[in-house]
Amino acid sequence: MQGPRLKAGGRAFAHIAQFHPELTALRRDLHAHPELGFEEVYTSARVKEALKLCGVDEIHDGIGRTGVVGLIRGRSTSSGSMVGLRADMDALPLAEHNDFSWKSCKSGLMHGCGHDGHTAMLVGAARYLAETRNFDGTAVLVFQPGEEGLAGARVMMEDGLFERFPVQSIYAMHNWPAMKPGTVGLNSGPMMAAADRFTIEITGRGGHGAHAYQTVDVVLVAAHIITAAQSIVSRNVRPIESAVLSICAVQAGDLGAFSVLPGTATLVGTVRTFDPQVQEMVEKRLKELCNAIALGFGATATVHYERIYPATINSESEALFAGDVAESLVGADHVVRDLEPSMGAEDFAFMLQTRPGAYLRIGQGTGASGSALHNSRYDFNDDILPLGAALHASLIEQSMPLPAA
Repeated sequence: MQGPRLKAGGRAFAHIAQFHPELTALRRDLHAHPELGFEEVYTSARVKEALKLCGVDEIHDGIGRTGVVGLIRGRSTSSGSMVGLRADMDALPLAEHNDFSWKSCKSGLMHGCGHDGHTAMLVGAARYLAETRNFDGTAVLVFQPGEEGLAGARVMMEDGLFERFPVQSIYAMHNWPAMKPGTVGLNSGPMMAAADRFTIEITGRGGHGAHAYQTVDVVLVAAHIITAAQSIVSRNVRPIESAVLSICAVQAGDLGAFSVLPGTATLVGTVRTFDPQVQEMVEKRLKELCNAIALGFGATATVHYERIYPATINSESEALFAGDVAESLVGADHVVRDLEPSMGAEDFAFMLQTRPGAYLRIGQGTGASGSALHNSRYDFNDDILPLGAALHASLIEQSMPLPAA
């Protein structure tokens, strides 16, 4: 079993390495022209152009507004199988501080998370798969908009993605600066946390700072809520489970009015969890604490709690399979199968809620700038483009092998 996989993985990598310069040029062009979620007009057009040149069988656009789907049929389709590969396309509202020639040409926008590289890797896989077609079934290549907080995966699904292209499984990957180039990481369970957003609106009675006894001080209430909220994780979540609650913004009063106590205050934050029961408990305790603390000071507190992204959880069999595919490319010593989950979030979670699959990390290192994701000096490592494309392609070939001659 391992012998054919090693041969197949090596064949894909060698083939794709031949057009590494073209993939690098595409990636850098996308980097120079970043677009926010659901505004990926230029990016989608470049993807469609590239897929056409690659010779894919069908190109479908406008799915989830600016999403693109390419279909490639194998040398045989007798299995009736369909397997999906997904890449995200959107950039960040972040000013770039790099100096290379392909830096962003748009003020305040940059590819600070490597989605330009993800898109180029999937295009590379498309070219290889269309040229070789060494599989039995149909490859469904999903170029997704709006991953950065806009739930583009869910929007594509609401637009009929899986009804139109009923894949049996789906895979995605993300570059990871904390891992060395040539390595792949995953696990057979949670990969990314659920991301929730909460807003706490406190209402009291404003007044003169010199006569605080005549007021209901919302700043004081906010301070007690901020402190008490940190007890939710430390005193209500079991130590062997994971949760993070962070209050990230506080707004109350006017900085120029040093003697005026405001009548309202607003706190905004996020909760990250893996287990739905823990998620529900944190939401419940936050609301209880806020209401009780506000009541104790004669104020009121309203908590608006929104669940943004669910946890990204790999299905066990698909994760084991993806790990085997990665080993066929880089060897067992370079595949981490028990990768520590991240408390960040990823909207590929919506796809994994409805289809089995796996989310992988591909090592890229921090490069010369030493920058991690979402950093103004970040840049995707073009050296890993062939490996990422080969990993995508090998997932297709090895999940839908041709019948034995």
